[in-house]
Amino acid sequence: FDPLLVESKTAATVVLMLSSPEEEVLAKACDALYKFASKGDENKVTLLGLGAVEDLYKLISHEDPIVRRNAIMVLGIMASNHDVKKLLRELDVTNSLIAQLAPEEDVVIHEFATLCLAHMAVEYTTKVQILEQGGLELLVKLLGSPDPDVKKNSVECIYLLVQDFQSHAAVRALNVIPPLLELLKSEYPVIQLLALKTLEEISRDRETRIILGENTGLDCLLKILETNEFSDLHVEALAVLGNCLEDVHTLQLIQQTGGLKKLLSFVGVSTVPDIQKNAAKAIARAAYDSENRKILREEEVEKCLINLLEIDNDGVKVAASQAISAMCENLASKRAFGLQGIPQLVQLLSSDNEEVKEAAVTALANLTGGSPSNASAVAEAEAIEPLINTLNAERDGAIANAATVLTNLATQEPFRINIQSRGIMSALAEPLRSTNSHVQSKAAFAVAAFACDADARTELRNACGLGPLSELLHSKNKEVRRNACLAVMVCASDEITAVELCRLGALDILEEINLSIVSKNNYSESALEKLLDNNLSQKYSRMGYLSSSNIITDGFYDCGQIKPGVKFLSLEELSTQELTDHRAIIFINAKPEEDTITTTIMPFREGGIYMPNSRGSFSIPNPVQIESLSCQPYFFFYVRKGKGKKEEEKMKEVTQIISKVQDEINLESSHWLPPPDFILLDYINNASKTILPLTTTREQVVALAQFVADKMGGPIERDKLHDFSWELHISEIEFELKCNVVPIGKVKKGTFYHRALLFKVIADRIGIRCSLVRGEYNRAWNEVELVDDSPQGITGLLLPPQKYIVDLMFEPGFLIKQGSAEADQYKHI
Repeated sequence: FDPLLVESKTAATVVLMLSSPEEEVLAKACDALYKFASKGDENKVTLLGLGAVEDLYKLISHEDPIVRRNAIMVLGIMASNHDVKKLLRELDVTNSLIAQLAPEEDVVIHEFATLCLAHMAVEYTTKVQILEQGGLELLVKLLGSPDPDVKKNSVECIYLLVQDFQSHAAVRALNVIPPLLELLKSEYPVIQLLALKTLEEISRDRETRIILGENTGLDCLLKILETNEFSDLHVEALAVLGNCLEDVHTLQLIQQTGGLKKLLSFVGVSTVPDIQKNAAKAIARAAYDSENRKILREEEVEKCLINLLEIDNDGVKVAASQAISAMCENLASKRAFGLQGIPQLVQLLSSDNEEVKEAAVTALANLTGGSPSNASAVAEAEAIEPLINTLNAERDGAIANAATVLTNLATQEPFRINIQSRGIMSALAEPLRSTNSHVQSKAAFAVAAFACDADARTELRNACGLGPLSELLHSKNKEVRRNACLAVMVCASDEITAVELCRLGALDILEEINLSIVSKNNYSESALEKLLDNNLSQKYSRMGYLSSSNIITDGFYDCGQIKPGVKFLSLEELSTQELTDHRAIIFINAKPEEDTITTTIMPFREGGIYMPNSRGSFSIPNPVQIESLSCQPYFFFYVRKGKGKKEEEKMKEVTQIISKVQDEINLESSHWLPPPDFILLDYINNASKTILPLTTTREQVVALAQFVADKMGGPIERDKLHDFSWELHISEIEFELKCNVVPIGKVKKGTFYHRALLFKVIADRIGIRCSLVRGEYNRAWNEVELVDDSPQGITGLLLPPQKYIVDLMFEPGFLIKQGSAEADQYKHI
């Protein structure tokens, strides 16, 4: 057949020619399609639609080298298109492409086969195929190709493969470090850049870092940093060195050769934020190792990091702050940062960037931990106000670390008082409500640090912070639960707060915690004990025991043994209940009723009036304070006498102000108080006069027992105990008072638990140490510790104190030795 010259102007015709059996036609058709595809992505899509990819795939394995070369050139250029790559994966071309990497193949085939693989290696499945089908070894060999395009495509493909950590060992086994270091000498920046990126990935492994050091790779990297012409490679070179700094051996090697000093100097003079940021990150990673911290300290890395805090770039500030946090584990570095660096970090607390704020406050938390001098430096840098403001930050890390810094400062009393005066407890109320366990833990710990002050506890109550604190006791997080228990223990230092915590359920939760071996901690039992010790009414109701250190004060009441799960009611709540036939509630209040404050208007010759001071809530010109017999000061206001309209208006104004004062006083006095028990007050006064002067504790105990028995119906014969009608007497008092709540002074016929309570109350007031124990069947008794006299004939022998039960019923004043049969009889019979 005579040769036929065909001229085609449509891609579709040329694609048809890919099915020709003639090698020359195939070669020319592929060449024409290569030129067409090179013109743009739209042409690649056209060829894809015409079915060219399937035919080209077949031709890359053609026996004719020119056809094979031209076909793979087309596929290589087309593989940059996403849809083409997808089809190539479906056709499973990876094995055929790897076959083209054989050393004997043409360099052009190498170039476009590696180009095609580089495009496809973005996908994980192709990476796996390249590794499994032996493609990695051939790619490493091609790094030494004389053709720069082959080198570029090969190193790019390797870089994509090592993105997955699993391939690092395989690459290392193929001794990839020397050829990669050789590529750093390339005259083509793109090749150098890809080599550095690959080194950055694989140098995350310690084994690779060792090989890099053995092959003088560190020197190569430092030379790049020292060469201004390679400034476009400095960021990546520094990233590789940063990985190397993590290894102690490598860091020592860099230090010994002077490389570390050069590196820090380079960072110090650089004005490229990415370089500064990456350097700080590298220092931070290296500083996680204690030996590395020593080396970095020797090179005075602190100066470099402090300078980076001054850079006007948020990323650099964050990285530098994080590196400072890491270096703080070295005590010498912590001291160095304390001398300089703290003011810069404090300044960053006011940054608009939340990440900067978090990094800075984290560094301050690490700097102040266990360092009073650094804590002082933070306070002197006027950090308290911005730290309290940081408790409202958006990032949980910032909030938690701000609480930590404030807690660290609170170990020094002047700073604690300063912080508390700025409303720290109100600021902590919201972090206590956080859902982040780290924030919850640090906030609770901060509460514990500041709640030792009564004003702080009041502030926390007013800020409704006790509720969320109590809820944290439920936390499943061990640290949160532990710190919440600690905070509750400290907060329960006064009766008002302890009662409020009990009302919020803290007592029930703590009891539940202490029943669990898993949940209880060092502070849960102490917190429960502290709550009860400052809420003695509830303690006695729950535990049936008050120790000698539990001093009964006014406001105490005995409502009997409370059953598990039953709500413990306040005295006010109990006093409002209707009269019942249940056990009477006995309360203690020997405090005399305060003078009633009333507004008094008294006419004077010149129109003067008296009016109580209402805490400065308003003022009238020219007040003249005068003496008053009341507990509140009165003021005298002078009003000129006359019948003019102005004088009448003035009097009207004063009357209105007086009315306002009275309203405020009434509101202030509106909370419920139990009525005073003047009889009990007389008992205490009489006991102070007659019993307190006695010389020995034993005499005082006996006398007090007889005194109590006398006030409660006298001694009772054992066999006539059932005839002692104390129940009827108590019922009569309740009926008289129209209330279930009875003042103990009203009780004239009292049984065991009435007498034991009265004994404890008076003993506490006059300084006799005794306990109060509740028994069964209306029994209760007091225990005292007394030292017996030395045996006859022996002098100077100090005997240990013995416990005695004080008889208040049968032989008042008789002391029954604890553990004896008589003691058991007194308790139970």
